Amino acid sequence: MARILVVEDDERTAAEIEAALADDGHQVERTVTGRDGLVKAIGQTYAAIILDRMLPGDVDGLSLLAALRAAGVQTPVLILSALSAVDERVRGLKAGGDDYLTKPFEFLELTARLDVLIRRRAGPVVETALRAGDLEVDLLTHTVRRAGQVIELLPREYRLLEYMMRHAGQIVTRTMLFEEVWHYRYDEPTNVIDVHVGKLRRKIDQAGLASMIQTVRGSGYVLKAPG
Repeated sequence: MARILVVEDDERTAAEIEAALADDGHQVERTVTGRDGLVKAIGQTYAAIILDRMLPGDVDGLSLLAALRAAGVQTPVLILSALSAVDERVRGLKAGGDDYLTKPFEFLELTARLDVLIRRRAGPVVETALRAGDLEVDLLTHTVRRAGQVIELLPREYRLLEYMMRHAGQIVTRTMLFEEVWHYRYDEPTNVIDVHVGKLRRKIDQAGLASMIQTVRGSGYVLKAPG
């Protein structure tokens, strides 16, 4: 759930925006004037701001936006406006807006654009773990657990498991494993893949636990969560 500030003077539009954002799981606060919106935007923290271009009073949307950026506030701003001319959109973006949506608009597009702005601000998601059923690989500590129990793996076994976990549910061929885990071109006569997969399977598929690493005859292997 993200906290969104809506600066919109039209009651009907504001109510529809609030309903759409609430349905999307967001918490919404609203102001009617640019001056009130500026006070809130500077004094509080929001994931994003939806800003009407034309606001009553002495602080319109672009004035609010310029003052916001001058104050060092970098909250993503989605501008709403009935002014659809290209030069108006350019003015809004140059003033510090992150996106520009012309009225009338579809609320599905509004929420989609807003979600993009929020994700962009949050930055890329750093993957720290891989999971398949009760099997978990911690990518930071290289710790492997099955049903809560730590499994000790050799470095090559860990890299083999990580690759299979990243392709869980998919058939991985011996060629893929040899080239991606060993970083060599596949040499058909060797059984090194089968030997290492066998060792890994004995550690992962412990007694009493359902088998996760399966051989696909004539193709390779697949790692599947039980059930």
